[in-house]
Amino acid sequence: MTSTSSDASTSPGMDPMRRKVLRTAAWLGTLSLGTGLATVRDAEANAMDIVLPSTSEAVTPFQVAIPPGALRDLKVRLAATRFPEKETVDDWSEGVPLAKMKALVEYWRSSYDMHRLERRLNSVPQYRTQIDGLGIHFLHVRSKHENALPIVLTHGWPGSVIEFLKVIGPLTDPTAHGGTADDAFHVVIPSLPGYGFSDKPTERGWGIPHIARAWAVLMKRLGYTSWVAQGGDWGAGVTTWMAKQHVEGLKAIHLNLPILFPPPVEGEPTAEEKVALAKGAAFANYGMGYSKLQSTRPQTIGYSLSDSPSGQAAWIYEKFAQWSDTNNEPERELSRDEMLDNITLYWLANTGASSARLYFESFATDFSLQKLDIPVGVSIFPGEIAQPPRIWGERTYSKLFYWNEVAKGGHFAAFEQPSIFVAELRACFSRMR
Repeated sequence: MTSTSSDASTSPGMDPMRRKVLRTAAWLGTLSLGTGLATVRDAEANAMDIVLPSTSEAVTPFQVAIPPGALRDLKVRLAATRFPEKETVDDWSEGVPLAKMKALVEYWRSSYDMHRLERRLNSVPQYRTQIDGLGIHFLHVRSKHENALPIVLTHGWPGSVIEFLKVIGPLTDPTAHGGTADDAFHVVIPSLPGYGFSDKPTERGWGIPHIARAWAVLMKRLGYTSWVAQGGDWGAGVTTWMAKQHVEGLKAIHLNLPILFPPPVEGEPTAEEKVALAKGAAFANYGMGYSKLQSTRPQTIGYSLSDSPSGQAAWIYEKFAQWSDTNNEPERELSRDEMLDNITLYWLANTGASSARLYFESFATDFSLQKLDIPVGVSIFPGEIAQPPRIWGERTYSKLFYWNEVAKGGHFAAFEQPSIFVAELRACFSRMR
């Protein structure tokens, strides 16, 4: 026996009125399905928030996917920027000069490749994993040299994992970058909680001592049992607290901003100490407004940073100018594209408030001098905001085994001077292999 299927609405014996009703219902169903799919497509195209995937203790590959609507919204907001009047001084003492800011915003709106950030990050192996209930984003690049030394590099504010992209190749593949196999590192670069594509804490408690413990969990989860750590800015704080806590597996650390404040002065300061003390006092008086604000009212400043990309850009660009070794001309060492990669990450991930909260958590309490008794190496860059003398390091770090003052570079050491930064890590950790 065979049977054939046909549209019920075309059956010869069907009542004409019923046939009409069935055809109308079928047409409406098709229209509804098409409208539903179009609605989904429109919602996807107009989405403006990056939705991070859920995490577990598993280490899960991650790729950045920026919604097209987020980029359209960014351009609209940049074009609608309402600038303040020109500053009343002829330098940077009031902040970013109006002409500089207008030029940066216009370049971001009209010339910057809005997909550049996505491509750069997705060219590096990225992952997310959950630690203490929080999803942590990180880059992880293993060297082809099996005896490579594992290292965790931690960024600060207003930086991100972007700071380290130029040093991954030389660190993991030294034979292709002027080194030997003995210089190789396996590199892990996490995003701090509330930064980049790590989750944002929803309650108190994620200060730098907690982050230090979390990084130790991460390194163990990746299979590393003996490793070293490096950091500047908040990264120096996290790295210092890893050493302070003697986290499992850590054998030595390197700092490009040793946290030697309050200064460990003993007796009458030497001439060198007086210079360092004067520089520290000047920074405290004229350069720390941002930290006071973020330490006390991160939520309030967050409304401005979350609403205005130009405001977020100015908040970060000023630090690139004033903390780099460039005499307020950061473009001498960092291209506009490089700086905007970092700024764009803050904007698209909407981390103005969440990144500032780390100051609320730790700046007045944990970000201070800590006596350490594990091997410590230090590199002093001439444009850094603090220039401590070696004697302060010797009074604080009982196993200070490396101290070097380099020729150029500032607060953003790896970002500004990747070759010098790599050379310092190779030299510092050569005796730890």
